[in-house]
Amino acid sequence: MANLVLVYGMRLLPAEEVAGVQAAPVELKNGKETPVTMHILEGTREQIEAQLRHSIDAFFDFYPQI
Repeated sequence: MANLVLVYGMRLLPAEEVAGVQAAPVELKNGKETPVTMHILEGTREQIEAQLRHSIDAFFDFYPQI
């Protein structure tokens, strides 16, 4: 299996301040770009942590071969 890279970013902001989120570009060595889908998790710290754990589990369920 090839060595993999997980690309992610996090930032906490007041919920009422966020108007939208766009995909973030990742530059590849071949000169092309690929988008990274950004996600929003909203709630208390505990709710956000639980949602994040669930999202990570679900993400890896899409890739059972790894």
